[in-house]
Amino acid sequence: MPCPTLHRWILTTALAMPVMAFAQESLILYTSQPNTDAQMTVDAFTAAHPEIKVEWVRDGTTQLMTRLRAEMSAGVSKPDVLLIADSVTMESLNREGLLHPYLSPERSQYDSELYHQEGYYYGTKMITTGIAYHTQAPLKPDSWKSLTTSDYRNQVVMPSPLYSGAALIHLAALTDQAEMGWDYYQQLQNNGATAHGGNGGVLTAITSGTKPYGVIVDFMAIREAAKGSPIQFVFPEEGVTAVTEPVAILKQADNMEAAQKFVDFLLSATGQKLVREQGYLPARADIDPPEGFPARSEIKMIPLDAGKALDNAESNKQRFSDIFSG
Repeated sequence: MPCPTLHRWILTTALAMPVMAFAQESLILYTSQPNTDAQMTVDAFTAAHPEIKVEWVRDGTTQLMTRLRAEMSAGVSKPDVLLIADSVTMESLNREGLLHPYLSPERSQYDSELYHQEGYYYGTKMITTGIAYHTQAPLKPDSWKSLTTSDYRNQVVMPSPLYSGAALIHLAALTDQAEMGWDYYQQLQNNGATAHGGNGGVLTAITSGTKPYGVIVDFMAIREAAKGSPIQFVFPEEGVTAVTEPVAILKQADNMEAAQKFVDFLLSATGQKLVREQGYLPARADIDPPEGFPARSEIKMIPLDAGKALDNAESNKQRFSDIFSG
């Protein structure tokens, strides 16, 4: 006759095993990546960490911030991790005390200007802004200052910093350079450059020949060139500006260990190879750029002071508006 105690142990163990087998960590991600990129990122992370189930929400950075603040006001904030467009937005969240510091061991592979020194956020890629031109255009600009000369009069289009976050960061970085400053934007306006909408509109204007020269983010022009579109991207000799799509852990994260694993994955060689596969310039210097980009050693970066850019964001928008609507 079976022992009742043994029978109870076998039954209890059998019931417990499925629970143990299917137990998973959880992670909630808010991201502004395009849907395809976001799915690739989540799929690659879960392949590396099958023990973690990821739920993710995708929207533009501005919309995500509106949602996050509304949720926090209602006491129902959900995300553990943010992966959004720019460091200026992250700096704003950090100043409000909403981010959790984490010193990822992967940070040793990064230039110090690509992450917050106390570990509040980390750049994961470099989406640079440079110059593009129609392949049938008579000139091939190699300098930001080229666009202010008479050869380019009324032929230049650029995204508006009143609409595009990358354009606002570009403006903040250029106007902070002594050799450029606000005089550069006044010279562009004097030369008939137009500014409206985002980078997509610039791409259409150049490829259609409506405006043969423009200011645009790298991957848009390089991808279209690879498809056979009549466009060429230039990394100007003075350097390029960049948004870095930073990742950060929320201070109120419920799944802190999983969040740290996610940050480490994005910054790892595997995560950065995924960035390259998606067609972007990896932030990590030991990972080669994707096809169509020059070697990292040939790309000069114009630095951005994220704190200063945040402080001056509204005044920069107003000053730009005064110049281009005056």
